[in-house]
Amino acid sequence: MNALPSSYDVDAGLNFRQRVLAMLGLCCVLIMVALDQTVVGTAMPTVVADLHGFALYAWVGTSYLLTSVITVPIFGKLGDDHGRKPFVLAAIVLFTAASMLCGLAQDMMQLVLARALQGVGGGMLVATTFACVPDLFPETRERLRWQVMLSASFGLANAVGPSLGGFLTEYFGWRSVFFVNLPVGLASLGFVWRFLPVIRHAARPPSRLDWQGAVLIALFLGSLQLAVEWLPQHKPPLLLGLLAGLGLAALATLIWWEKRSPNPLLPPSMLSHPGLAPLFGLSLLMGFGMFAVMYYAPLMFQAGFGLSPNQAGILVTPLVVFITIGSMFNGRIVQRLRHPTRLLGLGLLMFALTAALLARTTTATAHGLIIANMMLGGLGLGLLMPNLTIFVQQLAPRRQLGVSTAMLQSTRMVGGMLGTAVMGAVVSHHFQQGVASMLAARHGEAWRERLSDPQTLLNAGSLAQFRQAAASGADALLAASRELLVSSIHYSQWLVAAGLLLGLWLVRKVPVVALDGAAPEKALSHE
Repeated sequence: MNALPSSYDVDAGLNFRQRVLAMLGLCCVLIMVALDQTVVGTAMPTVVADLHGFALYAWVGTSYLLTSVITVPIFGKLGDDHGRKPFVLAAIVLFTAASMLCGLAQDMMQLVLARALQGVGGGMLVATTFACVPDLFPETRERLRWQVMLSASFGLANAVGPSLGGFLTEYFGWRSVFFVNLPVGLASLGFVWRFLPVIRHAARPPSRLDWQGAVLIALFLGSLQLAVEWLPQHKPPLLLGLLAGLGLAALATLIWWEKRSPNPLLPPSMLSHPGLAPLFGLSLLMGFGMFAVMYYAPLMFQAGFGLSPNQAGILVTPLVVFITIGSMFNGRIVQRLRHPTRLLGLGLLMFALTAALLARTTTATAHGLIIANMMLGGLGLGLLMPNLTIFVQQLAPRRQLGVSTAMLQSTRMVGGMLGTAVMGAVVSHHFQQGVASMLAARHGEAWRERLSDPQTLLNAGSLAQFRQAAASGADALLAASRELLVSSIHYSQWLVAAGLLLGLWLVRKVPVVALDGAAPEKALSHE
C-alpha cells in the first residue's frame, strides 16, 4: 500500500502482478454496481406489489440517482487531491451496508431511503473507480487494452443480472436481490485493500473542497426531482411554484458561484469547452434513454403482458449482455478509425431504434423479436458508453482527470434521474387518465381507485380480491387496464426515441479525437 506521488511514476512503482490484481479488485467493484442496476429493475414490479407503493415506484431509482449525482463530483475532486483508494474502500463498505438495509426494508419509504444511502456509496464508486484505470495505465493505447477486463466484468454482471433478478425474485423473494451485493462487496474490499496503490496527481497540498457548490447542486437537483414527481399528482400550485423558484435560484447561484470559486466543484472551463460540453450532453441523453428503458420495459412485460419476473428478466438480459459485446467490439475498432467519434452517432441511432421498436411491442410480438431488439439496443449502448469515457479522458487535462470523469458520470446519472422521473410521470398520468375514461364509458367508476394502481395487475392477492369483488366483469376490466398500461409505456418510449435522435446534433459538435497516446494535458491548453 505504498503511496505514489503521481500517475506518471506508476510504471516504476507497480509490477505486472499488482496491476492485474488491482484491476481485478476494480472489476469486482464494477460487478457489484452493475449487478445492482440490473437486478433491481427486474425485481421492481414485484417489490411494488409486495410493499404497496406504486406512487413511489420511480423514487426507488431516482433517490439512488439523486444522491449519486450529488456525491460523484465531490469524490471525483477528493480523489484527485487525496488519492482514490481511501474513497473506494469507504464506498464499498457503505454500498454493501446500504444493500443490506434495502433488503430489510418493511415499506416503500424505508426502501427509498435505503436506496438514497446506497446512492451515496454508488456515487463514490463511480467517481473513483473509473478514474483509477488511467491512474494505473496513463498511456492511451495500453489503457484501452486493459479496459477489456472492465468490459468483461461488466458483461458478466449484465449477463446474469436481469435473469438472476427474475430468478431470485420468483423463487427466493425480492429481498434476496439486494443481498447478492454482500459476497461481491467483501471480495472487492479484499482486493482493493491489498493491491490498489494510493496515487495523487497534485504536487501542491490538497485544495479546499467546494462545499457551497455541493449544497447548491443538491438544492437544484432535489427541487427539480420533486417538481417532476409532484406535477402529475396535482399538488398545490403554490408548492410547485416554490419548488420551481427554489430550483431556478439554486441553478443561477450555482453558475455565479462556480465562476468565482477558487476550486470549483464543476469547473466552468469544462462545461464551456467546445470538445467536452457535447460529450457531457450526450452522456445526459444516454442516461435518460437507458434508465427509461431499463425501468419501464420490465413493468410492461410483467404488468402489461402478464409475464413472470423470470420471463421478464430473460427478455431484458440481451440488452445488458450486448452492452458488453458492443464495448468489446468497440475496443477492437475504435483505434483504427480516422473518425472514431462517428461511432457515437451510430450508437445513438441503434438505441433510438430499440426504443421505437419497444413502442411497437405487444403481447402478440414474438419473444425472439423482442430479444433481437434488446440486442440491438445493447450494441448501441456498447458503442456509446466506453467511447464517451475514452474521449473525455483524452481531452481533459491529467490534473482534472477525476473531475472530468466524475462530471461525465454525473451527467449520465442526471439523465437517468430525469428519464426515470419524467417517464414515470408520463406513464402514471397517461395510464390514470385512460383508466378513468375507460371506466366512465363502462359505468365502472367504483373500480377507479383499484385499477388506477398497476400493483393490482401485479400482486396475486390484489388480483384475487378484485376478481372476487368485480365478479363476471373482472377479466374484461383487467384486460383493458393492461392494454392501457402498455399504451402508456409505448407513449413514453416514443418520447425516449425522439430525445435520443436529438443527440445526433451533439455528435456533430464533438471534435476529432486522436487516440495516439498524446498527452491529454495539452487538450485544454488554450484556456
